[in-house]
Parts: sequence; C-alpha cells; structure tokens
Amino acid sequence: MGCPYKAIADDTRRKILEFLSQGESAAGDIASKFDISKPAISNHLKILKEAEIVNERKVRQNRLYSLNSSKIENMEFYLASLTGKENQSMRT
Repeated sequence: MGCPYKAIADDTRRKILEFLSQGESAAGDIASKFDISKPAISNHLKILKEAEIVNERKVRQNRLYSLNSSKIENMEFYLASLTGKENQSMRT
C-alpha cells in the first residue's frame, strides 16, 4: 500500500483525480485527456490504486477507474484535524 499523501503530491495525479471526480472512466479515456504516453498514465493510475485513492474494476478488456470516496474522506478528515476544523468539514 502506498502513501496517499505522496500519491497526490504529483500534479498529473491530482488532475487525474479531478477528472475521476466526474465519474468512473476507462484508462484509455483518462489517457486521452493528457499529453503524455499511455504507459505514463498507467503508471500514475497504478500509484493511485496502490495508495487506495482510486478503485479499479475490469470489464472485459477494459479497466475502469473511480474515486475511492471513503479513503478521500479519511484524508480530508485528517487534514482538517490539523487545523482544528474537523467538525466543520463533517458538517459540509
């Protein structure tokens, strides 16, 4: 399991997460949104998956990716606790 905070330190991975916030997407569709190689996108997705920030499911020959909401909520709660705003973030 990778470190989720280290995983989101990369700008490309954050942009992938932003794209996935719109809903589940195939790896090829994700790759089409970036000007880098498909293997590079695959590596970024692997890092996000190892950090448990994204879920992967296979449908025939496609791999579909989606956000792992519970992991992201845990990260959000932890970060909010550092500023003493954890109760506020739980209300929104």
